[in-house]
Amino acid sequence: MQSEIIVILLKELLILPNQEIKIELNNRLSKQICKQATLNYDSKLLVVSPLDAKEEEPNTEDLPRVGVIAKIKNKIELPNSNLRITLRGIKRVVVDKYYLNPTNEDILNAQIRDLELPKIVVSEENALKRKLIATLKEYIDSANNISNSVLNLVHKTKSLSNLTDIIASFLNFSYEKKCEYMQNINPLKRAISLINDLKEEIEIIKLDEEIDEKVRISLEENQKEFILKERLKVIREELGENTPQEQESEIFLKKINNLKLAKETKTKLKGEIEKYALLNEASPEYSVLRTYLEWVINLPWQKETKDPEDSTAVIKALDETHYGLKQIKTRISEYVAIKKLNPTLKSPIICLIGPPGVGKTSIAMAIAEVLKRKFYKISVGGLNDSTELIGSRRTYLGANPGKIIQGLRKVGSKNPVILIDEVDKMTKDYRGDPASTLLEIIDPVQNHLFTDNYIEEPFDLSNVFFILTANNKENIPEAILDRVEVINLNSYTIFEKQDIAQDYLIPKIKKILNNNSLNLSNELISYIIENYTQEAGVRELERILATILRKAIINEKKRLTTNDIVKYLGQPTFVKPSLSTGKIGEVNLLAISGYGGFMRKLEVTSFPGDGQIIITGSVGNTLHESAQVALSFLKSKYKIASDKKNLHIHFLDGATKKDGPSAGVAIAVAILSLAKKQKIAKNIAFTGELSLNGEILPVGGLKEKLIAAYNNDVRIVYIPKSNSNDLALVPNIIQEQMTINLVSDFKEIYTKLFK
Repeated sequence: MQSEIIVILLKELLILPNQEIKIELNNRLSKQICKQATLNYDSKLLVVSPLDAKEEEPNTEDLPRVGVIAKIKNKIELPNSNLRITLRGIKRVVVDKYYLNPTNEDILNAQIRDLELPKIVVSEENALKRKLIATLKEYIDSANNISNSVLNLVHKTKSLSNLTDIIASFLNFSYEKKCEYMQNINPLKRAISLINDLKEEIEIIKLDEEIDEKVRISLEENQKEFILKERLKVIREELGENTPQEQESEIFLKKINNLKLAKETKTKLKGEIEKYALLNEASPEYSVLRTYLEWVINLPWQKETKDPEDSTAVIKALDETHYGLKQIKTRISEYVAIKKLNPTLKSPIICLIGPPGVGKTSIAMAIAEVLKRKFYKISVGGLNDSTELIGSRRTYLGANPGKIIQGLRKVGSKNPVILIDEVDKMTKDYRGDPASTLLEIIDPVQNHLFTDNYIEEPFDLSNVFFILTANNKENIPEAILDRVEVINLNSYTIFEKQDIAQDYLIPKIKKILNNNSLNLSNELISYIIENYTQEAGVRELERILATILRKAIINEKKRLTTNDIVKYLGQPTFVKPSLSTGKIGEVNLLAISGYGGFMRKLEVTSFPGDGQIIITGSVGNTLHESAQVALSFLKSKYKIASDKKNLHIHFLDGATKKDGPSAGVAIAVAILSLAKKQKIAKNIAFTGELSLNGEILPVGGLKEKLIAAYNNDVRIVYIPKSNSNDLALVPNIIQEQMTINLVSDFKEIYTKLFK
């Protein structure tokens, strides 16, 4: 039988038949619904909960088709204007339709009808009742949140349907679970579901109890251990004994007190020691904190060595170990002399730039030795991770201080000589910019407050003598270059190499081999240099000389010839590079790389075409541009016609990468040689950047280039006049035996070489 009733929506709140709930209504609509229910529906209303509790404004499709009719037992108007009502669930009903109230469209009504309950076999109902009550009793015995009075109420209930509703209303089920019970109209299915849910709750309670018991036992054991340790501590104190950890903490504290540290640093370290003393040895933080304290305490906060005061003795000591290198030796002697007058003088920051093997690392080691300072070397070539220099935070697994702090602890001095090698080969990527970090380390304005990420306290690096090394000045970050004194260590001439071999390398090798009977003539050393080495420095020469002397001693040789050298080393490894033969379109080009100066042949040819310019020989973009500038200049100034011809410029030795603007003059001379069909003498070489109006601009590496020209028997060179000051660095023997033409405009070269 259908009937209509007013509807009240309760979000996340359910009422089951035979259940009483109290609710407070604080909105006008809910109060009106209660009023109409009292006046028109015998204080009855349909309690419905939306299927989706999160829906703010549910429509009728979101409402269930089963609801519970409840009766308002009493109403109380509260002082805060809220309405408190007590509802008692009566029965489930089926909702056929929801519709708006005719008198108030904000209110919802429903057409309802009674449920048709399935027929239940009495024996099955009784069996389920017994099983449900027994399971409920077991649950009450396990749980602590339900009173035994529920059992009295359950025993008085005869209907299985009412029994399931009463039990479900008392249990602390979720809103979704209670929705399932409310919507389920079959008492048998509700009873079976309830039995299963009760058993699941019983298992969860048992599991919780097991976990609680394990936690309790663990806490008791830890408490017992703590009490025993405290008692043992008291006993040891009475006996005048301390635990190893306490003894170590006292040692740490004593060392910290003896250090002259900033007040803030000392306070922080004392706090760390107190924390360490209280830590359990099993704690993961124990070993981390102990390692940290060892690092901090063992740093040379005050330890330093004393510099010598005799600057002439410093020069003499450096002369005994290194040939030449006058500029760096003079700078060190100046530092020693000024330091004597001003003891607070900070160490200079020197950057040694030069090709491999010229003595950058060894002179740094020698400087440390003559200054009586400790020496430490750090290589930053290829370094792309800033933490390598500045350390990692203690929070990271396997954290350590950076290389600077590691070096200071290793040498045990706060004023060592630290060599930072290959600063021109640092890289920058997502892991950091080591150049910026290095700047913080060497900059005298800020390095007195250098803070390693691991140590976390400022350490004064202003007394460290930093020496940086690089092969190529152009690749050094500008910010670093701005803060260092650059000293160039250039390539050695063949005569300098002879002197180094006779005065330094051979005596050193003889001392190692413990044999002083064999000597090598300058002619033989010159033969070795020219045929078996091709380097700016003397590193390879030292290895070759060591090989020769070892074999000579084994073969009991007293005097060596070139045949012996070939026998020991094999046929000559190097031949002189392909140079100009004096043909038309050929000239000698002077250039420089990270390994020193070199000289190569440049050749030009032409053939019918559409005016293209072809450049080959492993050249870069700048060299391409230099060729274009040279050709444009010659077209405008000397009317070189090439619109119907292709021009091919080739730089020999394609295996060597060549780039830079200094080939401009040589390219222009070679093109003119081809155009005028006039040869350029094979003993002439060129270097200089050419502008579009014929101006010859300065170039770098002049000393290395002139040494390369000299070593390749070239005796006439054309260089930019603006490089005249660089000639002071060129050995006198080269200037005496070579004709060095200083030119500022191309017409000066044209006048001398072309008719």
